[in-house]
Amino acid sequence: QVQLVESGGGSVQSGGSLRLSCAASGDIYGTYCMGWFRQAPGKEREGVAAIYTIVGSTYYADSVKGRFTLSRDNAKNTLYLQMNSLKPDDTAMYFCASSRAAYCGTWDAAWTYNYWGQGTQVTVSS
Repeated sequence: QVQLVESGGGSVQSGGSLRLSCAASGDIYGTYCMGWFRQAPGKEREGVAAIYTIVGSTYYADSVKGRFTLSRDNAKNTLYLQMNSLKPDDTAMYFCASSRAAYCGTWDAAWTYNYWGQGTQVTVSS
């Protein structure tokens, strides 16, 4: 089992920044793909970004490229999502997820992931 705990959400104005954290614990050996998803009310969960932990390759949704950046602290088993130039459309519940898949090829598909955090709310006002 892998436990994921997100933090860092909050309310900001358009153009502001937030940094989300995802602390992983438990049986994290063999976790090769970690990602962030978001879900707004009435919408489907969508992939935001992911990292292939073996080589550090990162993947981003077109809607966040150039604004969001993934990073990780291996010593703390923590994944970060730095979100800059936030827009009202970024308002959603953000979830961290981890996968035991060998690759991150389907990083933006929710079914790729085995474990999910409880989510952290991000609200961006105009």
